[in-house]
Order: sequence, then structure tokens, then C-alpha cells
Amino acid sequence: MTTESSDQREQRLKKLAGLRAEGIDPYPARFSCTHTTVQAMQAFVAHEGQGEAPVVRVAGRIMALRSMGKATFVHIQDGTGRLQLYLRQDHVGEPAYQFFGKSFDLGDFIGVEGPLFRTRTGEVTVDAHSLQMLSKALRPLPEKWHGLTDVELRYRQRYLDLLVNEDARRTFVTRTRIVSAVRRYLDQRGFLEVETPILQPIYGGAAARPFVTHHNVLDADLYLRISDELYLKRLIIGGLDRVYEIGRDFRNEGISTRHNPEFTQIEVYQAYADYNDIMCMVEQIWSNVAREVLGTDKLTYQDQTLDLTPPWRRVTIRDAILEATGVDILQHDTLLALREQIQSHSLRMDVKPTWGQQVDEMFKEFVEPHLVQPTFVLDHPLDVSPLAKKKAESPSLVERFEFFVGGLECGNAFSELNDPVDQRERFEGQRRQMAEGDEEAHPMDEDWIRALEYGMPPTGGLGFGIDRMTMLYADQSSIREVILFPALKTKAGA
Repeated sequence: MTTESSDQREQRLKKLAGLRAEGIDPYPARFSCTHTTVQAMQAFVAHEGQGEAPVVRVAGRIMALRSMGKATFVHIQDGTGRLQLYLRQDHVGEPAYQFFGKSFDLGDFIGVEGPLFRTRTGEVTVDAHSLQMLSKALRPLPEKWHGLTDVELRYRQRYLDLLVNEDARRTFVTRTRIVSAVRRYLDQRGFLEVETPILQPIYGGAAARPFVTHHNVLDADLYLRISDELYLKRLIIGGLDRVYEIGRDFRNEGISTRHNPEFTQIEVYQAYADYNDIMCMVEQIWSNVAREVLGTDKLTYQDQTLDLTPPWRRVTIRDAILEATGVDILQHDTLLALREQIQSHSLRMDVKPTWGQQVDEMFKEFVEPHLVQPTFVLDHPLDVSPLAKKKAESPSLVERFEFFVGGLECGNAFSELNDPVDQRERFEGQRRQMAEGDEEAHPMDEDWIRALEYGMPPTGGLGFGIDRMTMLYADQSSIREVILFPALKTKAGA
């Protein structure tokens, strides 16, 4: 804290003490508003030229003030917008005007009542006839916030960022509208929104390290879910043919511009569908939501125009890697053969312990960064897809796709594995990988296999991140810009 802000805080504390000494409550419990700032302006426009102007009671935070002796212009802000107040000594009364002058600062909350009028410059304004202190701010608002280069401070003190940064407010309004539009799309098509456990005795549904916690009464370790998948598919088994959940998932991984350990994901499951049906669903959701929220299905993201109009490009992971590297993964379908091809083509990348993981690494290194326009990448290796159904004509691959927009991996989907014998074999393979040191391998889940043994119909499943969707729709390059309170490293003294 600077000396200047410390001095200002001391001055405000003195004003606070003065208010209380005079018997004035600087933090009253309520103020009855008749209008928001935007509603007040709309009411004036609706009545303009039709007799007496409306009298309103409005409230908000003081964002600017300009004193001219016996009159002061004030701009207040609430959750809907800004409105100008006109405080004139002979209208509000001398005691109230003097009270305002000695007690109020920028950042304080004020409530006023009075008729609306339009100033000579054309601005709709409240001619205050009474005023009330609603909350005394003890710290001054940031100055010249738009010129502030300390981005991390914006994340740590998001309340200030939202208060004075219109772009930040717009981003989070967009995020809320996106979630609402996704819900509407699914609800209108017969999907049922459900809630499944966040604390799970066995984590699963994704390749990720979990967060571990402990339940004292049960004396048992539990995991924050890394995915909703296995519980949602239990509901498909239970006869709920179309379900979805929007909620928080948690992965004990690094922090970056694309990753936050706590993130929002939607997962959708539809009985009697496969991954081709889910591809069509993804195209429709993303294009429809864009039209509803932005008015167009063409996005501008980081100076690139992205066209969400269906159909999107579809390419197999085999063809994508072949085009980028010259290596045909299906012609070299063992780890040793694939590594020999990688060396012969002078490709530099991390060495992985299985064929499927090496294929995945090739894709991430040489293909993914170039997937700008919306693209479905199909038919991934089986050994990195333990919950997806095998391709009948190519058993080393599965009916799975990931989709990419603007160079971002946005979601994952597949025809769900519903063969309990095959599922057990897959889990056994994952358990071996875990024993060999793979911390992201899927654990054995006997209860899920038991559920599958009761029978699950053919099912298509989908998961995609709301955070990355918002990044694209709001044109933000960092996930921290679209999460209200992102995870940050602990700051000394914070």
C-alpha cells in the first residue's frame, strides 16, 4: 500500500468516526430503490415530453464527482450501468449538501431521490432532493486502472477489476449468457440436468491426477472429481436416456494460460447415439450459442476469424499426423516401430512409454497448434482411451474425437464402452501403467464394472470446458481472464 493510499484511508476513517459521533449510521441495512440506473434512464425516455418527469429512488457507488460551489455533479454506478446525479444546495437543502461535501468520497455508496431531467449536454440526470449514505468506503478506488500493467493484481483483487474495468464485466456477463444458452439448447431437446458427487471414493473418467481429501467421520480418503463421466453413465444405465451436468471438476496439474486446477465442464450423455451423433450435437451447440450470445457464428479470436457454421472439418488422427509429419501411425503400430520412424524423420518430442501415448504426443507437438478453424480429430489410440468403444475395423483405435477451435483443445467425446468384460481388461491395463509410474492412469473401479454388467445401451458422451469456450467467445487468450477467481501462486505477505 502506498503512503498516499494509507493517508487517504486514515482520512476516511476519521470521516467514519465523525459520522458515528453524529449518530449517523454509515452502513444502514437497506435502501428502497424504485429503479436501477438503466431503468431510471429508460423511464425518463419513455416519459420525455409527456408532462412531469418521473421521480426515482436510485442508489450506487460514486465513481466520479465534480463540484461547482453550491452544486455538484456525481456519477454513480450499479450493476446495470451509470447515472448522473445533480446535487444542488437549494434543492437538496443546505444541511444535506454540506453533509455530502464533508462526508462523501469516491467509492462510497449513496442513495438519492428526485425527479429526472436532461442536462444541456443531453445527459439524463437525477435532480436529488434527498440523499443518504449507504456505505462508507475506507480504501480509495484504483486510479488510471486501464493503464495498470500488474495483471496479477487484477486476478487477486477481482472485485476491483470488475468495479472499474468494463471489459472484465463484459467477459463475465458473456460467460453467464453462454452457460444459459447451452442449458436452453439441451433442455429444449429433452436432456435432464442432474448433479453427481464431487467427493468420490474412486476418481475416474479422465487421465489426470486428483486432489485428495479425508473424511474424518468415515476415516476414509476421498477425491475431488476429475470428471463426472462414470456417475452420469450410471444414470444412463438407470434409464435416464439424456442427461447432462455443468459443474466444477478438479485436476491436480499445473497452472497456465490454458489450465486452472479448478475448472467448469459440461458433460452430456445420450443413449442410442454414437460419436457421429455427438459431433453433430457439438456443431449445433457451439454455433447456436454463438448466434444467441454474440449475434453471429463467426468469432474473432486473437485477430483470427473462426467460422462455427456447421459442418466442421473432420479428420482422423492418423491422417492429421501423416500430413504434418509424413509418419503413418497405423503402418508403424508398435512403440518400437513408431520411435524408429520418429528418429528417421528427425522429429523432436518427448519419449512416451506406450504406442498410444507416443501418438498423442506427436499429435500435440505437430498438429494441435495448427488447428485454427473448428476441427474434429477422430479415432484415437485405444491405450489412451480406456472408456471408449473400439473401432470394429481397426481395433488399435477407438470411436473417439477431440475438437479444436482457435488452436485450443475444447472437448472430448466418444462412443461409450458398454462391454463390461472389455472394460475390466482396459482397467487392468491402466493398473499396469499406474504400477509403472503413470500418475494419470485410470484406477480400477469395480462398482462401475458392476453397473455395466446390468447393461448399458449404446451411448454417446461428450465433455467440453466452459472456460475455454468463454475464452473463444470473449476473445481472451488466458483462462484467468474468464475465471472470476483463478488459482495463483501464494504471494509473500498476501
